[in-house]
Amino acid sequence: MVYPVSEDSLLLVKVVRKFLKKPKNKDKIMYLDMGAGSGVLAETAINCGIKKEKIFCVDINSEAVKFVKNKGFNCIKSNLFSKLKGKKFDLISFNAPYLPENKYDKKPDTTGGKRGDEVAIRFLKQVKKHLNNGGKVFLLISSLTPFDRIKKFGLKIIARKKIFFEELLVLEI
Repeated sequence: MVYPVSEDSLLLVKVVRKFLKKPKNKDKIMYLDMGAGSGVLAETAINCGIKKEKIFCVDINSEAVKFVKNKGFNCIKSNLFSKLKGKKFDLISFNAPYLPENKYDKKPDTTGGKRGDEVAIRFLKQVKKHLNNGGKVFLLISSLTPFDRIKKFGLKIIARKKIFFEELLVLEI
């Protein structure tokens, strides 16, 4: 199953779209859609003027990789940056799996580990090696994700949206 476009995806789309309206040198921007899922963020980048050959997508889910490739995007199966050695980007977005593990849901597209922050922390520890000077990272998490360890990375909240039982947060590096 491919992670469907949901409230969290749409909030991150809004942030990426707003950011990509600003740069004048869009033909040079290298974009990484980490956890590509349905490819909605890659499609947003195209619609904002980023060249398709400058958009790279990664997902841990084989079905999502196939789905995004069928849309014509460069997409690989990788556990975060494990297969991106030496690659650098100007913009990286990640709708991280952010829910704490429970007996009903242990899927890698929604569960971020026992506490819910483990995947985001692994991402944050690795991301700077893959970011060009002056680059930006947008990470989406939830109010259900423990924030104590994540805030040590010096992130700021740039967007939020309250939904049924949680608040979605987009963090910027």
